[in-house]
Amino acid sequence: MKDLSSNRLLKIFLYLALFAILAPMVIIIFWAFANQWPWPNLLPTSYSLRGVKEIFAPYGKVFPILTSSITLSLTVALLSAIIAIMTARAIVFYDFWGKGILDFISMAPNLVPSTVFAMGIHVVFIKMSLANTPLGVIIVHLIYTLPYTINIMRNLTESIGKDMEQQAYVLGASPWKSFLYISFPLLLPGIIASITMAYILSFSQYFVTLLIGGGKVMTFSMIMVPFIAKGDRTLGSAYALVFVISTLLVFTIINTIMKRFQKRKEKYNWN
Repeated sequence: MKDLSSNRLLKIFLYLALFAILAPMVIIIFWAFANQWPWPNLLPTSYSLRGVKEIFAPYGKVFPILTSSITLSLTVALLSAIIAIMTARAIVFYDFWGKGILDFISMAPNLVPSTVFAMGIHVVFIKMSLANTPLGVIIVHLIYTLPYTINIMRNLTESIGKDMEQQAYVLGASPWKSFLYISFPLLLPGIIASITMAYILSFSQYFVTLLIGGGKVMTFSMIMVPFIAKGDRTLGSAYALVFVISTLLVFTIINTIMKRFQKRKEKYNWN
């Protein structure tokens, strides 16, 4: 009886969570095609293609900016995951001077208010000639995403440990092969989570990108947020819909590539 009641509660919770995710999406879809939606009407009273025309208008250059924004965020996500893997292994498996400092620094961007941190690092980037450049935007996005990816990879690395890698060492495998064929498949769920987390954080950054990029490095959030800020719900929802669809598409591609890579590794190991 207890198991049945717990399963029912779990199902109820999952349905509520699904509703909480899908309900805003339905509203966004309606607003993207709505012309007038006065309160308290349940549905829009009139519809319009103004949002669609704005998205596909040649003067807006939405899709070139979207492509460059996806490329930038994917670069940040991959670099963040690679750095997080190495940092997590260093913190978990090795003792060295400054380990506690490194652990603290990895969480520092979350401890300082984002506006204060962005203003300070902007001054540093101006002196280093990194302001108003794509490289500067990538670096500052990395600083913001690394605390999350390092935390994900550190917890997973601690749970997996190094015993299986050491057994591979005993059997004659090199450290690189031991990591690639033993630890990497076990870390793959965390790597996917780190990449997706870093991607969505980078893709949605507005203020930091505007400050460090100086308006010269355009991302999709920089053309979307102004419409939301000024209260244009039709255009804001249209841009938000493109934001969500493109993000889901990127996540699907990443997940598919990672799963195919894992299957090939398993097939190779089996043979």
